[in-house]
Amino acid sequence: MISVIQRVSQARVVVDGLTIGEIGAGLLVLVCAERGDTEAQADKLLAKILKLRIFSDDAGKMNRSVQDMEGGLLLVSQFTLAADTTGGNRPSFTNAAEPLEGRRLYDYLVAQARAAHPVVQTGEFAADMKLHLVNDGPVTIPLTVR
Repeated sequence: MISVIQRVSQARVVVDGLTIGEIGAGLLVLVCAERGDTEAQADKLLAKILKLRIFSDDAGKMNRSVQDMEGGLLLVSQFTLAADTTGGNRPSFTNAAEPLEGRRLYDYLVAQARAAHPVVQTGEFAADMKLHLVNDGPVTIPLTVR
């Protein structure tokens, strides 16, 4: 699975003019299931997200996780993370999981996140979403698990 993690002071997802997911300080996670991904990759990705130490401690050092600081998680599906641009200027998305499998793995990741963390919000799979965020730092980290 592929993800891009952004440390945010706030973030929200809007669909058709309505806010459907919103967090304060925490992580906005864009996530994409690739062909061949399984629940094992989703579990590994979630474990890494929850333990990733990218929040400042009292000394100003990145030494705290989203769990340590009890921050929010905003999980947003984004198949375009699987873009292949090696063949020209128009991206190919053939590496992304088929839509039904992508949705299944995204829903699985969300369910596991909700079981493990108290503040989990989401986007809407396959919707035209507008993301509003304040990237804190900025801190943006690509994370891929195989």
